[in-house]
Amino acid sequence: MAGHSHAANVKHKKAANDKKRAKVFSKLIKAISIAARDEANPQFNPRLRTAIDTAVESQVPKENIDRAIKKASEPGEELEELTMEAYGPEGSALIITAITDNKNRTVSEVKLILKKQDAKWADPGSVLWAFEKDGDGWNAKFPQAISAEGMEKLETLIEALDDHDDVDDIYVNCNMSEGEE
Repeated sequence: MAGHSHAANVKHKKAANDKKRAKVFSKLIKAISIAARDEANPQFNPRLRTAIDTAVESQVPKENIDRAIKKASEPGEELEELTMEAYGPEGSALIITAITDNKNRTVSEVKLILKKQDAKWADPGSVLWAFEKDGDGWNAKFPQAISAEGMEKLETLIEALDDHDDVDDIYVNCNMSEGEE
């Protein structure tokens, strides 16, 4: 029964869970840092307050939240918020938001992910017209219907983009076409 140790199985599961948790923590801390750039007091900054509430719900330690707010108010490493546009399967429109310390690296890595998933990079403004910005993010003005196969490809693309550390949110303007659910 070599290799079937209960302790080894627990160790591997814990490592996988810790990796997922660290990724979520990292994204939440970046969101807090970006929100705290304008105003470090959550009483006067609703975006920061929302980011903190989300982090607390995800059980991010208070010390990490405080450190992110303090770091954002100090000069030094500047995080930048990016909005990127792309076309996915069957012409579906995507808006990808990211928080990064290196814009060129993030853009080239996102372009590579898009290329591997047969999606296309879009010029600024060519996708934004299909969305409207609200308090929570971007909503599709004109939802587009795509086939079940296209939806599977889109989900694979979204998963690949979401696995990137700098990518914060992905918004899409499509839903499953009628009769194919």
